[in-house]
Amino acid sequence: MRPHFGLENNAAAWPSERGLRVGAQQLNRRLAAYRDALGMDPALDFHSLRRSYVTHLIEDGWDPRFVQEQVGHNHASTTSIYTCVSSDYRTRTLRRALDSMVTDALTPTTGGKR
Repeated sequence: MRPHFGLENNAAAWPSERGLRVGAQQLNRRLAAYRDALGMDPALDFHSLRRSYVTHLIEDGWDPRFVQEQVGHNHASTTSIYTCVSSDYRTRTLRRALDSMVTDALTPTTGGKR
């Protein structure tokens, strides 16, 4: 896009053909048009994509501090608000914890050490 508009040195993520940043309102209108055409939930907006990004990073095992930095949050508590982990992720995490506890409980000890 940048070379097409002659904007190679523009720092904007999505520059317009006039070299200005594409505004949030423009992005939301375009996303809404696609969302509606596809029959998707009207609540889906660009902020939903941000929440999805945070959630997928956490579910994929990225360090929470890295995720916090990626989205520009000063506080981890703000990042945690964005994180909506799936029930599948919660189940997998609980399963790993329980498997580890059961393995430890069933491992015979010798001389006070497992």
